[in-house]
Amino acid sequence: MLPAAGDILQKKLKIVQKPSKTFRLDTEKKRIFDMVDGLEAVRQSVYCILNTERFEWLIYSWNYGAELKNLFGKPAGLVKAKIKKRIREALQQDDRISKVDSFSFGLSERKLHVTFTVHTMWGEVEAEKEVSI
Repeated sequence: MLPAAGDILQKKLKIVQKPSKTFRLDTEKKRIFDMVDGLEAVRQSVYCILNTERFEWLIYSWNYGAELKNLFGKPAGLVKAKIKKRIREALQQDDRISKVDSFSFGLSERKLHVTFTVHTMWGEVEAEKEVSI
């Protein structure tokens, strides 16, 4: 007689959201302390993803980070078009982030300042990144 193992999908399963706890980074004092969860953890994740160059560090998956380094020296119009897509692709690798939109740009002395809104399951995060062009 064969064991009845195929009935696991017929049982009522409860899906539980795992906490997104991580260590709190203090970027100004360059230290790690305490723990964060929820929206603050996502805000910190956005910071880390945007400040990690994709494909440059062996410790990270090839899906982690943003490809921003090769935008240096390109015309501002081209950078504006590409940076939206690259920021979206980088941030949406995190399953807590549902959408990235509301991009606005400011140009000053060979630097492009980008601000945008990140939509998460806990709310919205306003983020920014400055890229040398």
